[in-house]
This record gives sequence, structure tokens and C-alpha cells, in this order.
Amino acid sequence: MPPTPRPTVRTSTVGDGPFAFAPAPPALRRALLLAALFTLLLTLVVLRWGPLLSLDAAVTGALHRTAVAAPGWTRLNRVLTDWVWDPWTMRVVLAAAVGLLVRRGARLLGVWVAATALAGTGLQQGLKAVVGRARPVWPDPVDSAHYAAFPSGHAMSVLVAGALVLWLLRLHGARPLWRWTARTVVVVSVVGVGFTRVYLGVHWPSDVVGGWLLGGALVAGAAAAYHGCVRAVP
Repeated sequence: MPPTPRPTVRTSTVGDGPFAFAPAPPALRRALLLAALFTLLLTLVVLRWGPLLSLDAAVTGALHRTAVAAPGWTRLNRVLTDWVWDPWTMRVVLAAAVGLLVRRGARLLGVWVAATALAGTGLQQGLKAVVGRARPVWPDPVDSAHYAAFPSGHAMSVLVAGALVLWLLRLHGARPLWRWTARTVVVVSVVGVGFTRVYLGVHWPSDVVGGWLLGGALVAGAAAAYHGCVRAVP
């Protein structure tokens, strides 16, 4: 009776011989996809694509009229955007996370989080200066903001901080309840800050989407690079 052949072991590489390669990790694939979508949106903004500009103007105009007619609701949105979801609030959250990581001995991870946050700030400020997109202008403004419009610094800062916190919770094996609660807070914050920026008339909707896409690409890329670095260290 012939011996039973041993089962073959499937590897994670694709292809054979010199053309074999390992598939990209999920974080890297997400980073590339988000970066591609951001590049597309950036191109449309720079080229001033008509349908995008029309949609931006329609949505922002409708929300601004509501903001003018509802001063109480507008004050609440200003508190949320200027204090709760302000970029400096996000920096304080990440500074606390970095301090906790260093205290627990995870210095490399702490440096990685700090570098990602700093890169996000520099990247969005640099793009604002290069693109130079004007913010909405109103005869009856309800709020004001500095620097250029694209991408939204508030939207990007909240997404970067929230995504980094979720990543850290996953790395440290936080309980499902904690992760679910944190995910809920992050989603509400990301969507909420995007709404406040457009509602208060200081950003176009595409500015907010641009901040989300760029922030997501940055954090996904940083996570992929960190895991690659850890695997490479013996």
C-alpha cells in the first residue's frame, strides 16, 4: 500500500521562484487606499472641479443658514469645536498616552505615537500652505478660523488621535467593553467635529473629508511601519 502523501504547507507568499512576494499587511493596504483617495480628492480641489465645488457650496450654505437662525445650537457647536474637539485637546490626549507608554517601559511605541502626531500636524499645515484654499466667506459669520481651508486640521487631528488610541488599546489587549466604548467615542468625535466645522461655516465638506482621509492614511501607515520594525528587530 503506497504511503499517504504528506499535506503540503501553503505559505503566505504569492507566486513562485524569484517572482514570489508576500502580500502587504492589512494596515499597509489601508494606508495605500486612503492615500490614493486623498490624492484624488486633492487633485479635484486643486483643479477646482465644478461638481465638487457646487456640492461644497450647497451643503455649507444650507448649514450656515441654520447656524444663523439657531444661535443656541450654534453656541453649543462652538464649545464642542473650540474645546472638546480642538486640536490642542487631542494633543493633550496623545501626550498623556505617550507618558503612560514611557512609564510602562514601551518607549519605542511612545516615540512612534509622538512622531505620528507631530507628522500629522506638520503634514496638514504644509498642505494648507501649498494648496492655499480659501475658507467660506459670509456676510454674517458665526465663527472664524485661521490658515487655509484644505485639509481640515480639526478633522484630521481628531481622527489621528482617535485612531492612535484605538490602535494602542488593540495592541495592549484591552477588554472588549473598553475597546467598544472607545470606538464609540472616537466615531462620535470624528463625525461630530466634521459637522461642527461645516455647520459653523469655516470649512467646506471636502476639507473635512480630506482631513479624515489623510489622517487615516497616516495612522495606518505608521501602524504598518511599526509592526514591520518590530518584526525586523531580533
